[in-house]
Amino acid sequence: MINVGIIGASFARDAYLPAFAHIESAKVVALASGRLESAKAAAEPYGIEAVYDDWERMLAEQTLDLVCIATPTVMHAPMTLAALSKGAHVLCEKPTAMNAAEARQMLNAARAAERLHMIDHELRFNPTRMRIAELIHGGDLGEIRHVNITNIGASWANPASRPKGDWWSDAAMGGGRLGANGSHQVDMLRWWLGEPASVVGQALTLVPDRVCKITGEPWTATSDDLAHMTLEMQSGALAQIFMSGVAAANMGNETQIFGTRGTITLSNSDEKLYFAKAGESFNDISVEDPNASLEGLNRGIWNVSVLAALQELCAAIAQGRPLKRGASFVDGLRNQMVLDAVLASTASRKWEDLNMDEAV
Repeated sequence: MINVGIIGASFARDAYLPAFAHIESAKVVALASGRLESAKAAAEPYGIEAVYDDWERMLAEQTLDLVCIATPTVMHAPMTLAALSKGAHVLCEKPTAMNAAEARQMLNAARAAERLHMIDHELRFNPTRMRIAELIHGGDLGEIRHVNITNIGASWANPASRPKGDWWSDAAMGGGRLGANGSHQVDMLRWWLGEPASVVGQALTLVPDRVCKITGEPWTATSDDLAHMTLEMQSGALAQIFMSGVAAANMGNETQIFGTRGTITLSNSDEKLYFAKAGESFNDISVEDPNASLEGLNRGIWNVSVLAALQELCAAIAQGRPLKRGASFVDGLRNQMVLDAVLASTASRKWEDLNMDEAV
């Protein structure tokens, strides 16, 4: 049996715990959160008795085979390094770390400990996005010329929409659209198209002056609420990503992929995948996720896709083998290099070249 410890109650409640309930080879034996009441509330429905408000104490007292980390970004590296030092395999949420230097530390430590390492880019396990990968890699779209991805929401639009102290709005904690959503988009592009060669972009705070939605107290947001980038891929394809949390209305995530032999569109509003061969009309080629109907899983591609990611990770641990698929800490480092380059481009207002061979 794989003994699992989780740090971070919110995503544990929404995704990890419902998913582990469907994995017979693993048992969540401990859960830590910054607030003990949050840990207890998440753990109680699953009969988890070992709950903590001190993650270091949890690692010291529990013998864990796998540690899942779902905390503010600023804690990813120290928690990962501590878990690895205790001999545990690690699943870490995205973005990987505060910067590429931390991400490299995490990778080096995992390699030295000879432990498995995964970044929870769970959409690599979503059947629809796996179908896109198959079409691209199989040549059905021909040579990919350009990709457009937009993610437009309204959750940051109202200055009174967030509470004071919200870590997602704090750059020092690793919050912001670039890390929260941009890391997923970069990982998708790298999976589908290969490595990027250069990037230009910005991570901006359009609504810094805010009012606490609970107390009415004024406060200042420091993380980006809008980010965009254009990536020139090593293949020659051009990919554009535009993400905003300050629009007046939610428009969700839209993906368009244009090749010499066909075009793909995907909207997360209905999860319908459409494919048009050159000169023909679009056809619905959507793929259903068989896990979506399982009892206990929360709805939505993020919560459902976590199950397949955890199934692969737990199978690799049980069988003593490398991961067959999913994003490793190598991918995490490479994704982080792109995010860091966007921040550099924000300051330089220039293209930033990438050397992805550094993350080997």
